[in-house]
Amino acid sequence: MSSTRSVLRARLTALTCDDDGMSTVEYAVGTVAAAAFAALLYAIVSGNDVLAALTGIVQRALSTTF
Repeated sequence: MSSTRSVLRARLTALTCDDDGMSTVEYAVGTVAAAAFAALLYAIVSGNDVLAALTGIVQRALSTTF
């Protein structure tokens, strides 16, 4: 009976302290955060003000004379 308890206690300890799935969860959270950041950047860059500013920068760069 004592060995059964020891085995069960060891198994329970292993189950409660095991973190095999942690890297998968961390990757999932990182992926969601990266996707949210990409969506935010897309929303900012696709706005009219930013598009106009970038177009102005490119036009000035292409129209410079030496």
